[in-house]
Amino acid sequence: MEKKMRFGIKSKIIIGYLIVIVCLFIAFIVLNSQISSLQKERNFIIDHDIEVHDLTNRIEKHLLDMETGQRGYIITGEASYLEPYNSAASSWEKDYNALYQLLNNNPNQQEKLEKIKGSIQDWIEAAGEPTIALKKENNTKELQQFFEKDPGRQYMDDMRSQFTSFRNVEKKSTETRATELDEKNQKIKIGLYGLLFFVTLISLVIAVVLSNSIVNTIKEVTQTIKRITASKGELKGRIKVRSNDEIKDLGLATNALLENIEERNWLQTNLAHAVTMYQGIASVDKLAEKFLFTISEMTGASFGAFYVREENDKGNLFVKQAAFADQKSEAGRASFLIGEGLIGQAALEKRTFVINDVPDTYQLIASGLGDVKPKSIFIVPVLFEDEVIAVIELASLHEFTALEQELISQVIETFGLTINGVIRRMEIARLLKESQAMTEELQAQSEELQTQSEELQMQSEELRMINEQLEERTKDAEEKSFELEAAKEDLEEKAHQLELNSQYKSEFLANMSHELRTPLNSILILSEMLEENAAKTLSEDEEEYARIIHSSGKDLLALINDILDLSKVESGKLDVLLAEMNMSELPDQIERNFSHVAEQKKVQLKINKAQDVPDIIHTDEKRFQQIVKNLLSNAFKFTESGSVTVSIQRVADHRLTTAMRTIDTDCWLEIAVADTGIGIPKEKHQLIFEAFQQADGATVRKYGGTGLGLSICSEFAKLLGGWISLSSEVGKGSTFTLYLPSLSNGLIDYEKVNFAYEEVAVSVEEAEPEAEITEIDHPVQPVEPSLQDDENVFQDKRVLIVDDDQRNIFALKTALAKQGMTIMTAHNGIECLEMMKNSEPFDLILMDIMMPQMDGYEAMQKIRGELKLVDLPIIALTAKAMKNDREKCLEAGASDYISKPLDLNQLFSVMRVWLVN
Repeated sequence: MEKKMRFGIKSKIIIGYLIVIVCLFIAFIVLNSQISSLQKERNFIIDHDIEVHDLTNRIEKHLLDMETGQRGYIITGEASYLEPYNSAASSWEKDYNALYQLLNNNPNQQEKLEKIKGSIQDWIEAAGEPTIALKKENNTKELQQFFEKDPGRQYMDDMRSQFTSFRNVEKKSTETRATELDEKNQKIKIGLYGLLFFVTLISLVIAVVLSNSIVNTIKEVTQTIKRITASKGELKGRIKVRSNDEIKDLGLATNALLENIEERNWLQTNLAHAVTMYQGIASVDKLAEKFLFTISEMTGASFGAFYVREENDKGNLFVKQAAFADQKSEAGRASFLIGEGLIGQAALEKRTFVINDVPDTYQLIASGLGDVKPKSIFIVPVLFEDEVIAVIELASLHEFTALEQELISQVIETFGLTINGVIRRMEIARLLKESQAMTEELQAQSEELQTQSEELQMQSEELRMINEQLEERTKDAEEKSFELEAAKEDLEEKAHQLELNSQYKSEFLANMSHELRTPLNSILILSEMLEENAAKTLSEDEEEYARIIHSSGKDLLALINDILDLSKVESGKLDVLLAEMNMSELPDQIERNFSHVAEQKKVQLKINKAQDVPDIIHTDEKRFQQIVKNLLSNAFKFTESGSVTVSIQRVADHRLTTAMRTIDTDCWLEIAVADTGIGIPKEKHQLIFEAFQQADGATVRKYGGTGLGLSICSEFAKLLGGWISLSSEVGKGSTFTLYLPSLSNGLIDYEKVNFAYEEVAVSVEEAEPEAEITEIDHPVQPVEPSLQDDENVFQDKRVLIVDDDQRNIFALKTALAKQGMTIMTAHNGIECLEMMKNSEPFDLILMDIMMPQMDGYEAMQKIRGELKLVDLPIIALTAKAMKNDREKCLEAGASDYISKPLDLNQLFSVMRVWLVN
C-alpha cells in the first residue's frame, strides 16, 4: 500500500495562496469570453437587420418600377417605358432569394415572404403581362374594360400591406435582440460582482480551513491524552490524526506508548481467565474442549487438536481427546507416538514449534463456503514434572503474534498440573462406578428371577382360559355345520325341482307343437286348394278369404317353429350339424329369396361380398340361413323406403379379439345387414334380443310379430360360436352384424366359451371404418383389443391362477395359453402356498381375493412374509371394486390391482410391465 504523502503546515499555506490565484485567473477567462460573445451579437444585429431592410426596400422599388413602366407604356405606347419594367421583372427575384436565404432561421418571416412572392406573381400574371400584351395588339376596347375593373390595384394594395407587416415584424425582432443584448450585458455585470464575491469567499474559507486543521489537530491530541488520563486504566482510546504533518508525529508516538501498555494488560487479564476456567471440570475430554475453545477465542485460532498421553504395549501413545472446528470426516491423526511427525518431535524435544510457511498438503480449515489453507501452525507440549503429558496443535488463518505466543506459553506452564489432577479424579470415579455397577447387576438379576416367576403364573392362567374358549368355539362350529348341511339339502331339492320344471316345460312345448301341427297341416292344404279355385266355383271374396286363411296358417306354423326352436335351445336338445357351406352361392340365394320382397316394397336391395371371403366354410348351413333370412325379413319389414344392404367380408387378423383367438377356427366372417328404416332406440338394444320382446311394444302397434326372431337368431349364433351386434339410430336405420367362425375342426364347448365371454368382457374399438363393430349389451359378445400381445414377453412364462370359480379359471387360462404361457391353477390360498413350496418358481401370480378357506389377502401376506418372495409380481383380481379395495390389496402385498370384469388389454399391459421389470 502506498505511503500517504506528507503534508506539512508550510505546504498547506502555500497551496491556499495558489488556489486564490487560480480562481482569479479562471474569473478573468470567463469574463473575457462573455465580453467577446456580447460583441458578436451586437455585430450580428447591425449587419443582419440592415441587410434585411435594404433587400425589402429594393424588392418594393422593383415592384414600383414595374407598375410605373406598365402604366407608362399603356398610356403612351412607347417601348422605352418597358425597359424599367423588364429590368425590375428580372431583378426582383434575385433580391427575393437573397432575402429568403437570409431569413432561414425565421420560418414565420419566410412564410410572409412566400405570400408576397405569390402576390407579385399574381399581379404580373393578372395585370402586368396581359395589359402589355393588349397594348401591343392595340386592343383599346379590352384595355378600357380592364381598367374599369382594375384588378391590379387590389394586388398592389395587398403587397404594400404585406411589406408593411413584414417590416414591422423585422423592426420588432431588432428591438427584441437589442433588449436581449442589454439584459445579457446586465448579467455580465452581475456575474462580475458575483465572481469577485466568490473569490473573496474562497480566500476566507481557505484561511479558516488551514487555521482549523492546525488548531483542531492540536486540540484533538490534547483531548485524547486527557481522556486516557481520566479513564482509570482504560487504554483502548487512540489519538486519531487525519493530517500528515508534524502534529501527526506527536500522535503516533503517543499511540505506540498506549498500545504497549494495553498489550501488557491484555496478557495479564487473559492469563488470569485461563487459569480460573479449569475449576469444576472432571473429565479430560471436557477439559480439552474447554481449553481449545478458550485459547482459540483468545488467539483467533481457526483449528485445533488436543492430544493426551496414554500408556500401552508400544510405549507412550498420544491420543486425540478434543478438536476445535474439526471436520465431519475426522481429519488429522487420531494418535501418534513420541518422535512421530512434527507433533511427535515437539513432544520428544519438549519445545514449541511455530510454522508460518505452511505446505499445500496440510489440513484445510473448513467453513460454510469452502476450505481455506491456514497461514500459521503453533505446536506446544504440556509438561508435568518435566514429562510431556499432552500436546496441543493450533492452526490459524493469520500468523500468531508474539503476544499470542507468549500468552499460550505462560498458560501451558501450569496447565500440566491441572491435566494430571483431572486424570487422577477420572480414575477414582471409574473404580467407584464399576463397584456400583456390580451391585446394581446383582440386584437386577434378583428382580428378574422374581418377575419370571410371576409371568409363568400368568401364562398358566391364560392357557386355561384359551382352552375354555376353544371348547365353546368347537361347539358353535358343529352347530353351524349342521345348519349348513340342512341349507345345502334344501338348495339341492330346489335345484332338482327347477330342473324338473324346465324339463316339463320343454316336453309340453314339444308335444303341443306336434299336436298343433297335425290339424294345421290340413288347414294349410285345404286353404291352398281353395285359394287355387281350380273348379272356379268361388267368388273373388271367397278366394281372398282362402288366401288369408293360408297366410294366417303359415304365420301360426312359423310361430310354432320359433317356440319349438327356442324351447330346444333352452333345453340343450337342438342338434347342430356341421358341414361344408358354399359361400359363393350366398349372394344368389339372397337375391332369389328377397328380390321380389324388395320390388313389392319398392326398396333397393344391395349385396356386397368381399374378395377375401373363402368359398367354403364349415358351419350348420340350415341355422346360418335361418339367421340371415330372419335378419333380412326384419330389415324389409321395418324399412318403408331407401335400401337394405348385405355386406359379407372376412374379419382381418389385426381385428381379431382375444376371445376370437381362443376359438379353434380357420377364419371369422362378418355378415352385416343394414337398412334405412325406422331405427331402434338405444335403451331397447338389449331388450329386442329377449324372447317375446319388441322395440314397438305397445298394445297398438304399426308392425306385428311375436318378438321371437331375434332371440332365436342370437341363440343360434351362440351355438355356432359367434354373436350378433347392433348399431342403430332412430329415424336413420339399423345395422345387425353376425360374427361367425368357420368350425373346420368340429364343435366347440359353448358353455365354457359363453362363460369366458361373460368373465372377460372388454369394450369394442373401431379398427377400420368400413368394418365397424358396434357393441351391444349381450353376455356372449367378444370385442377387439386395440394392441397386439407381445409374444416375446409372455412366451414360456410360468403363471399361477388362484381362483375358486372354474369359469374364471377357464376364461383366463384359455386367453393366457394363447400367448405362449404355461398356466397352473389353484382354487384357494392354501393350495396356492402348497404349489409354490412344492413346484418350480412362478414368474407371476393372478390372485383372486374372495375365496374359501384362505382368501387372497392372507395368501399374499404369507407369500411376502413366510416365503420371503418380496420381488414376485402378484396382480390382485377382485369383483368387489369398493372404494378402498386397491389400498387393501397393495397393503397385503399385491404388486398391482385390476377390478372385474376384466379388460384383457389392461391385463396384458399390466402383466407385460411386471414381467419386463
